[in-house]
Amino acid sequence: MSVLSLTFHSTTNINSSWEHYTQNTLFEMIENLMDVEKYILSDVETDMINEGQNTNLLLIFDNSEKRQEFIEIELQNITERIQGQFGDEVMVFVTLLNPKQKTNFD
Repeated sequence: MSVLSLTFHSTTNINSSWEHYTQNTLFEMIENLMDVEKYILSDVETDMINEGQNTNLLLIFDNSEKRQEFIEIELQNITERIQGQFGDEVMVFVTLLNPKQKTNFD
């Protein structure tokens, strides 16, 4: 198992359009990803952010090779689409998670 966390930070200027984008366009892109075993798309609640909103996409892959292929191909496509629509109003942060221990979760 290999895990990738994508955090999208959007500014307050685009709250409603970003919400619409995540519920429709981003959701459809995620649903069509071939090598993703499971995913969780979440709104992030934190006291640490005073401006804007964070949305997190946690992607689970069978192995690190599939995760790397996603990073090299699909992530670039997703990032370009988001930048094309929102420009600098959305920043994408990529975090590679390498599980040390885990439990089965279905």
